[in-house]
Amino acid sequence: MTTTPQQQPQRVLIADDEPNIVVSLEYLMKREGYEVHVARDGDEALAALRRLRPALVLLDVMMPGKTGHEVLAAARADETLAGLKVLMLTAKGRDTDVAQGLGLGADAYMTKPFSTQALAAKVKELLK
Repeated sequence: MTTTPQQQPQRVLIADDEPNIVVSLEYLMKREGYEVHVARDGDEALAALRRLRPALVLLDVMMPGKTGHEVLAAARADETLAGLKVLMLTAKGRDTDVAQGLGLGADAYMTKPFSTQALAAKVKELLK
């Protein structure tokens, strides 16, 4: 009988500057079985993306330092981050905001406030 090594959990980066949102997202993603890391501003997020190479980033649009859109543009320009899935999170839900995020290469977009159940389902769908 052969044994297979236990599969490593997929790595998720939460990039958001709102402590209450970070706490709830971190709890939710850990509960769903992901390895979770946190960045609290855009510059930290970009550095963490390059260092950690997560499978997915939950990326807030409005953060100190680089905005989520700037982080997304830099990530999409970096060949080493080619497989990265990006789920934009924002309080700005206007069609133009969504179009800008998707135009820069976001894989999905969710407006705050969002249902944790819907977010968990979207993350699972993106990481299939």
